[in-house]
Amino acid sequence: MKSTIENTVEFVKEKLKGAEAGHDWYHIERVWKLAGKIAETEDCNKEVVELSALLHDIADPKFHNGDETIAPKISKEFLEKQNVSHEIIDKVLFVIENISFKNRGNGLQNPSIELKIVQDADRIDAIGAIGIARTFNFGGFKNNLMYDPEIKPNLTMSKEEYKKSNGTTINHFYEKLLLLKDLMNTESGKKMAQERHDYMLNFLDQFYKEWNVD
Repeated sequence: MKSTIENTVEFVKEKLKGAEAGHDWYHIERVWKLAGKIAETEDCNKEVVELSALLHDIADPKFHNGDETIAPKISKEFLEKQNVSHEIIDKVLFVIENISFKNRGNGLQNPSIELKIVQDADRIDAIGAIGIARTFNFGGFKNNLMYDPEIKPNLTMSKEEYKKSNGTTINHFYEKLLLLKDLMNTESGKKMAQERHDYMLNFLDQFYKEWNVD
């Protein structure tokens, strides 16, 4: 008999068939593995961490007209069918509902350790070489400009402005990616993020050198 985690893996793989490449099963798998690594260094409920990591992007609002209620609904229905306890389900839904970068200004008072772990894992996958690849893939998916020196980054976007933003891909580094290193919750997350952050800075230096041909 398959475990709940194995069933969840199968469910997510099937659900995300054909998803945009930056938010597909491979993104989920990387976050799942990263969360597992971080969880080894923290006192946490590893079942909540694994289930939350696997289900956190089951219906990313970016691809559902900004609707943030779909992912919790799908996750709850699935977990109930798996006979997961209501206590675990509630903890998983808490992570899914609060993980997003766009919710950072909401002032959550008591983030669970499981949220901190999965949030770090998700943010780590948004930076470094993988983060750069995902960012340009999504920019192409949205048909956004790669770079325009006349369009400056918007560093004071509200949650609604962020959700609707169609800025340049390079600006996204300044509006989100370069901010993530200092938003890490765990010591393990901070260490992983530093190397990837430095890689992005080097990439941007090289990008501008090649853009500004003398």
